[in-house]
Amino acid sequence: MELKLVLGTKDGKSYQKEVKDAAAEALHNKVIGDTVSGEELGFPGYEFLITGGSDKCGFPMRKGIQAARKRIIAGKSVGFSGLDRNKKKQPGLLNKKTVCGERISKIIHQVNLKVLKEGSQPLVEEAAKGQ
Repeated sequence: MELKLVLGTKDGKSYQKEVKDAAAEALHNKVIGDTVSGEELGFPGYEFLITGGSDKCGFPMRKGIQAARKRIIAGKSVGFSGLDRNKKKQPGLLNKKTVCGERISKIIHQVNLKVLKEGSQPLVEEAAKGQ
């Protein structure tokens, strides 16, 4: 299993790192809202919160969806911008969107993580080591 991690820090910057095998397996079957130890991902001293992600086709993960992929009627929320091509933004606009579930499985390609607790090493150096 191979995943791309997007690590968001408290100062608004984000860093990317690709993980394989053991580190990726540590995230397998976790859901949005779970906390993950940085030790498992190669970031000693860090703690992360899973905030979302996307699957191999680019569909966003959405909390509350149990199926691997599902078509939902979405209002203003995750996976829906309210703007479709040449249409103007309308209040109360609903649209059918495809989203994937909240559980990290083999079809998930990217996982978004938020830093809850920082380690001794800066995240810039730690992310660069993995590249």
